[in-house]
This record gives sequence, structure tokens and C-alpha cells, in this order.
Amino acid sequence: MTRQPHLRNLMSRYQRTVFPLLSRMDAEEVHERTLRALALAQSTAPGRAMLRRIAGKLPSQPVPVFGLTFPNVLGVAAGFDKDVRVPAGLALLGFGHIEVGTITPWPQAGNPQPRIFRLPEDRALVNRMGFPNGGMVAATRRLRQMARSPRSHIIGVSLGKQKETPLAEAAQDYVSVMRAVFPYADYLAVNISSPNTPGLRQLQGGRYLYDLLHQLMAENRNLAFLHRCPTRPLLVKIAPDLTWPELDTILQAALDNHIAGVIATNTTLSREGTTHPAGEEAGGLSGAPLEARSNEIIAYIQRQTASRLPVIGVGGVQSAAGVQAKLAAGATLVQVYTGLVYGGPGFAGRVLRELAGVTTETTTAAT
Repeated sequence: MTRQPHLRNLMSRYQRTVFPLLSRMDAEEVHERTLRALALAQSTAPGRAMLRRIAGKLPSQPVPVFGLTFPNVLGVAAGFDKDVRVPAGLALLGFGHIEVGTITPWPQAGNPQPRIFRLPEDRALVNRMGFPNGGMVAATRRLRQMARSPRSHIIGVSLGKQKETPLAEAAQDYVSVMRAVFPYADYLAVNISSPNTPGLRQLQGGRYLYDLLHQLMAENRNLAFLHRCPTRPLLVKIAPDLTWPELDTILQAALDNHIAGVIATNTTLSREGTTHPAGEEAGGLSGAPLEARSNEIIAYIQRQTASRLPVIGVGGVQSAAGVQAKLAAGATLVQVYTGLVYGGPGFAGRVLRELAGVTTETTTAAT
């Protein structure tokens, strides 16, 4: 039996002591402090060693998909690292891929604060962030800097539109961000499903979606020719609140335009399964109450497309069992956000060891 008492103690301290203290602070302030701590740690040799120590021994379980090889099945969803500040730190904690953004052409502040709310009894969050980010120029500068060093983790970039941009002109926003980040992204995700940008979800339907995907794939080919490299896998991130006919329309548009895959799902407007008063706040709900609906949509996509569209499953993952449920539904990869907030910095290592069947004293104590 492998013994790692340092990790066991760290996890129990986080879940029993650290998180209860953090939960008394404003959620967005805690998130900002977390990003600063990760940025500092990833920038120094002692800091990087500390992050590896937190992660613990990581099993090797590569996943080939989209023409890429992901180091493992587990990634961080868009929204955690909006401005490309800590991909290296998150990778050192064990995550095989990090989806940064959502990035818009120009900097924008997002919606007024407070805009993140914890629902601890429900293991959930409500957010109404509204794509706050520093814009594509700042993001590209960081991506370019990262590209100067070798890395094993995969970087996805979530593309978004400016809040003020009319839907009829949305494609140009997505194309602009794509052009900026293309040389440095391993894959690209089209975010048309956030509930916190007015009208954005309308892009999931009808001619809006078909035309958007058609333009993005054409630009994908143009950029590949310009940079003398393969096209980037282009994925579509969808909402969990779609009807089955609406989802069928999206899947057909994705297949017709040779989209590489689907990210299912974004946050939900539903409050089914919540009990905490903060559930009454406006915004998108993430976390445990979303799990069943997310898994249902993943399974539906696989049935309807005969598994022609690989899925990155997102929504409600709190443990290795949650990852396994998404894989059983048909997902190829899995992303987390809220599970990381509640599970702490050792989340990825703990889950990956359990998925690999590594039963350790550490895993038992940290769960």
C-alpha cells in the first residue's frame, strides 16, 4: 500500500478546515486569490514542486481524440482560468487539459458584482459573470509566452462574442478571436450557450448556428494554410436546457459542417434539485444538480449521431464516480469546475488514481 501522509493531511485540512473558512469570504475574491497563488507557484521551482506534491503520483492514462493525445481524461472547464493565467499550475495539479477563456475580442468587465454564489448543501454554484476577461490581445500574449516552453498538457481556447455585438454580427467576433489564438491553441471551443450574455443562446438555433459554424470552419482552413499546420479541432459548447428537437438541429449543423465534437454542457437556468436560498439568484447553475441532465444529453448525442461526435462531458462531476458516469454515458473526456471548488487542489490526483484503480490510504482519506 502506497503511503502519502502529506497529501492525506492536506486534503483533510482543505475539506474540513480550509474550505469552511474560505466559504465565509466572497466567492469571486477567493477565486482571484486562488489564481494568484497558482500563478506564483507555477513561476518558481519550489512552487512547482509543491503543486506536484499536492497532486501526488499520477497514473498514465492517455486519451487519443480529435487528432490529439490528452495526458488523461480529466480537464478544467472554461471559466476557471478566463485570462490564461494558470494553465501550467493546473496541469501540475494533474489536469490533462485546460480550457481557457471565454475570450472576447476586446476587454470587458462582465456583469455587476456580486456574481458568484455558493450553494454548499447542493454542492453547486450560481454565476452570472458575463464573460469578464482582458480580451484577445492580452490572452494571445500569454499563450505566445507559454508556447516557448514544451508542455504535455492540452490547451483549449473558448471563443466568445462581445456583449454589445448584435447576433447578426457575432460570427466576426468569434472569427477575430480564432485568428488571434489559432497558432497557440490545441483545440477551439465555440461558446454559444452561456446564459449570462443576453441573446447568446439564440446562436444555438436555426440559420445563426449553421452560418456561424460554416464561417468558422472556413476560417479554420484558411488559418491552417496560412500557418502551414493542421486545422484546429473545433468544438461546440451547448446548453443543458435545450429541447430534443433543438439539440437535433445543433447536431445536424455540427455534422454538416464537420465539427470535431461537442462540449456538453454549460450551466443551466433550471433550479431543479436545489435547496439553498442562493439558488434564487439569477444566473447559470453548475454542480451536482446538473449531473443527471448533463449525462442524459451526452447519451442522447451518442445515440443520435451513432457516436460520430466525440463529447467532452461537463456538469456535476464531484468524484471519480461522477467521471465514470459521464464516460459510461458516452463522453470521451470530462471537465470540472465546481467539483474543483469543493474538492480542493488535490481533486485531480485523487480522482485519476481512483479511476486507475489505485487504492491508497491517501485516496481513502481524501475522499
